[in-house]
Amino acid sequence: MSVNTNVESVIQLAEHADESLQPKTDRDRKVGPLSYVFMWIGDGVNLGNMTLGASLIVAGTATLNIFQTFAAAIIAIGIISTIFALNDRLGYRTGIPYVVQLRMSFGLKGSVIPSLCRGIPAIVWYGFQSWIGGTALNEIMKIITGGSFDNVAICFVVLQIVQIVLSLYGFHAIKWVETVVSVVIGLALIYVFVVLLTSYSNVIVEKWVHTEGSWGLPFFAFIMMFMGNYAAIFLSAADYSRELKPGISNTKRGFLYFLPIFAAYGLTLTIGAMLASATGVANPVKAFAIVVDNSYITFFVSTFIILGSIGVNMVANIVPPTYVIQLLTKLKYKPAVAITGLLALCSFPWVLVQDSSSKGLGIFILIYSAFLGPIVSILLVEYYILRRQKVNVSDLYKEDGPFAGYNPAAILAMFIGAGAAFIEVDLAWIIGFVVAGIAYFLLMKFAFKDSKFKKGTIFEVEDQDISPKNSEYNGSSPKVVLAPVMKVC
Repeated sequence: MSVNTNVESVIQLAEHADESLQPKTDRDRKVGPLSYVFMWIGDGVNLGNMTLGASLIVAGTATLNIFQTFAAAIIAIGIISTIFALNDRLGYRTGIPYVVQLRMSFGLKGSVIPSLCRGIPAIVWYGFQSWIGGTALNEIMKIITGGSFDNVAICFVVLQIVQIVLSLYGFHAIKWVETVVSVVIGLALIYVFVVLLTSYSNVIVEKWVHTEGSWGLPFFAFIMMFMGNYAAIFLSAADYSRELKPGISNTKRGFLYFLPIFAAYGLTLTIGAMLASATGVANPVKAFAIVVDNSYITFFVSTFIILGSIGVNMVANIVPPTYVIQLLTKLKYKPAVAITGLLALCSFPWVLVQDSSSKGLGIFILIYSAFLGPIVSILLVEYYILRRQKVNVSDLYKEDGPFAGYNPAAILAMFIGAGAAFIEVDLAWIIGFVVAGIAYFLLMKFAFKDSKFKKGTIFEVEDQDISPKNSEYNGSSPKVVLAPVMKVC
């Protein structure tokens, strides 16, 4: 179903917003299904996911064995893909970005808080991926200079400057890089996988395969950690789906997430755990250099690690916080994206991963998951239960419209969910998700009786006995909607 006509009419109402925050029309969507798949393969085949796999090995001992690791990963990927396909629907059908989608539940002013909850982790991930890429660049410089140059900090800064320049042109500027990098890094990882099996199988079997592990709390904690690694991304699913060409069914889009994430995530997690088991080093770049004792291969792999870090940042870690900065400062895209890059320089990513352990990365993921689980739950309850997939998109852009101000029910539900999540941080995402969803429904139903955010929801229908089949809120009084209302079937 084409939404081009409706979107164009909404854009006329959103002219005060920067072009990058306006709805995408059909003709503006340039990403096809195959490119979309490679985009997520390129995002999944990265050193961040490999480091997460390495976090299974702490001080030479695995907290989960190989069977528990695969079981946790499959469960997490299944949940990730499902939520991705559910939360991407509004952005795909209407072309609006995540920061505008938030207004539906939180209001124009209230959306600032959940926007920051998405933007801050993305900036830290941006810095972390750049640090990993800087480590790889340092390995290359050591090879070129014969060991006379060895300064990761300088390489980190240089790589960050390159990414800031590239990001000025948007992630479409390196779409071809994503495709090439995903294939080449995939082949490189398969090569490393074979080397590990042939040369380090005994130590890997001893430290990972045959370890007792646990099917208790550590197992479920790693499911949450695996999910948390993608929690920020599927929360802002609209930022990606709005770039995808129209005409793709909900089921097919679900597979466009599941298949590449399953292949890429599974491979990188496995190799990360194997590298840490074999070498005792949690930083994958340094572990690579130990396992692949060949300067030419190290040079080749390190080059594509750098490109992979850039690709992941362009897809997942630059656009969302840039939109947040635009929302807060009213800046244009290019200065906002430059500020994002500078903030990533100050994220101290080296604190998250030490040579002996990458446990800090796991703790970081679990903490921010306590907030992201509640936010995505509120969005899904709002869209699927309260509004039955009917949203007057033009109202989302009206500064004095029905979504002006903030929705206290959404703010309270988010903090209630996050507070519950911190009771057991190892299960933060799922606890926050469930508690916040229930709290939001109950608060919308029973609290804040005069809240304008009930307009257009099932609770307005209950109060005024208006048939949802024939009526929708248009920003003043309940009547038949003439403004563009986007409904996803």
